[in-house]
Amino acid sequence: MKNWKTVTKKLVVLGLSASLFVTTGTACGSSASAKADAKTKDSEGNVVLKGIVALTPHQEILEYAKDELKKEGIVIEVVNDGSDDLGNERVAKGEADFNYFQHDPYLQSVNDQNGYNLVNAGDIHVEPISLYSDKYKDVSQIKDGDVIAIPNDGTNEYRALSVLEDSGFITLDDEAKEALDASVKNVKEYKKKIKIVEIDAAQVIPTREDYDAYITNTNRILEAKITPNRLAQESAESPYANIIAVKSDRKNDANIKKLVKVLQSEKVRKFIEEKYDGAVIPAALTQSEKSPTSKR
Repeated sequence: MKNWKTVTKKLVVLGLSASLFVTTGTACGSSASAKADAKTKDSEGNVVLKGIVALTPHQEILEYAKDELKKEGIVIEVVNDGSDDLGNERVAKGEADFNYFQHDPYLQSVNDQNGYNLVNAGDIHVEPISLYSDKYKDVSQIKDGDVIAIPNDGTNEYRALSVLEDSGFITLDDEAKEALDASVKNVKEYKKKIKIVEIDAAQVIPTREDYDAYITNTNRILEAKITPNRLAQESAESPYANIIAVKSDRKNDANIKKLVKVLQSEKVRKFIEEKYDGAVIPAALTQSEKSPTSKR
């Protein structure tokens, strides 16, 4: 997860309209007394929600959704991009209404480590970890003896190995699946005699020519501005959907619900599908989250 956040920090958003966000600088405020207030309104009477929102694709998605949010009487004030690793602390302290930069397994680990009581108010999008190759165009072309590089850090390594399992190359043991954490030591069976090389996530793309295929986060591909062949990837049902995180007592707040409703709407989901061409995908919705008019 930390590697995902590192990538997100570096990505630059181009052409964001100032009409969506009121930027208050790179921090949420120097004092815990700078509390978020859901009743704060702008000059037009819209409720202002303060958010800690990563740059790409998160702020881009919110920028696209600004008109629909205004119809709901909501304006987003981005007070930080989460690059200082204090995004959860500031929501926990009430310095922001929500954050949007992480997946739920990471949030739960932060809760456990710090005693926060933050919850997932809604899944928005998945940045799927994917199997790429500059050599092959189809996953069926990978053969015995081929070398595949994967990131060697906690969550991302489990995700990478899961992609290889779903692609029919390996079987993981039950311990890894229960813990959502794995290394090559958790490979129970090699269904195809590939060689898996564990390397630092930041080195996967720079050294990709050394391997027949490699697994990395799609945001790293976007950042590197390369277009390798994508052979396989996580599905929208991935547990690593990026979420709107709030304090537990704000989960049912009417304005938070409006924010999530807009970001989960068919219009925004279609934007994600078309803009990112699979590099970012809308999160799968539960039956209760689907609107009666949803086509999904």
